[in-house]
Amino acid sequence: MSKIDLNDVMFETMVIHAGQEPDKGTGALSTPIFQTSTFCFETVEEGAAKFSKEIPGYVYSRGGNPTNRALELKCAALEGGEDCVATASGMGAIGAVLLGLVKTGDHIVCGDTIYGGTSVVMRTNMPDLGIDVTFVDTTKPEEVEKAINEKTKVIYFETVTNPTLKLADIEEIAKIAKKHGVKLVVDNTFSPPPILSPLKLGADFVIHSVTKYINGHGDVIGGVIIGPKDDIAVIRGNYVTKICGTPPSPFNSYLVMRGMKTLPIRVREHCKNAMEMAEYLEKSEYVKTVYYPGLKSHPQHELAKKMLNGMYTGMIAFELKDDVKGLSAFEAGKKFLNNLKIASIAVSLGDPDTLIEHPASMTHASVPPESRLEVGITDGLIRLSVGLENVKDLIKDFEQSFAKL
Repeated sequence: MSKIDLNDVMFETMVIHAGQEPDKGTGALSTPIFQTSTFCFETVEEGAAKFSKEIPGYVYSRGGNPTNRALELKCAALEGGEDCVATASGMGAIGAVLLGLVKTGDHIVCGDTIYGGTSVVMRTNMPDLGIDVTFVDTTKPEEVEKAINEKTKVIYFETVTNPTLKLADIEEIAKIAKKHGVKLVVDNTFSPPPILSPLKLGADFVIHSVTKYINGHGDVIGGVIIGPKDDIAVIRGNYVTKICGTPPSPFNSYLVMRGMKTLPIRVREHCKNAMEMAEYLEKSEYVKTVYYPGLKSHPQHELAKKMLNGMYTGMIAFELKDDVKGLSAFEAGKKFLNNLKIASIAVSLGDPDTLIEHPASMTHASVPPESRLEVGITDGLIRLSVGLENVKDLIKDFEQSFAKL
């Protein structure tokens, strides 16, 4: 057992030490990569007892692996949850948590602005399974409550929406969920701790694509589900390890844990750079609108100040003006992205590298055009994941690209 009382240390200390301690067999400081599919037993009786869970232990890496378990414990501590199950991707986490909470005939209330992959699950996969989904504007808690009916089992939304950076008042919606006996599931990928901890505000489950900020180095795909111990056990046993079969590889878990040790430092720098970029873009003669919760112009700036712990995420969305040098916002946007030198055109986020993309043709291309427009994902919208480069260099890069319009 760790000598450290994780409840008695600050966030930076906790995220380094949670879930990890020197290996008992070798004394190795870093958690070893248990790159094995199966585990041996001393006796048949021991094997039977581990299969039946009469005694703790590992039998097969799809059902559990020491490296993966260390990541799960670290992520549970990160979000202040009872337990966690890791998955091979963020979508693996979304699919498993939904399958674990709803069945044919049930109903989900879902935020109207979500990642494109999640949109396919909600608009296609869930209805195919006989599960109804109602999309609502989660910036309005009253609309969430109005959508709940006797078959509703889950309210689902993103804490900071992808790509329009709208916020939901988690505390208010959590009260509504509890009033109606509904589980609240939030995707916290855009605003990981130390920015925001949804469980402390009343959410039942938190999911992350750890591909993004939590790993933070652009070299891993993975996901996690954090929530009540008993519910996580069911989701792990029936859905992650069975119908989905999506545990992460031990090597990927090792990389995520390595990345997590610098999470507080990285997140603060991402947010600092993003604030400067948002202020720069808001003053640009080429930019029509900037969507960033840290700006006073953001319609939910006061809620952002209350919820986001003084850090407003490393993500920005913005639209160029129409008729920029005779170009439409869409055509100007394409030309602008193509002429950038430091920022890379890519669809992920949370990397040290600055990444920029066009949601309507990339991350949200699977969302019906009319649905995109309803929530503000126009053909001219650009999504920017601000990296860890020197922000002066990023601004210089944007300046040279704007000059070429």
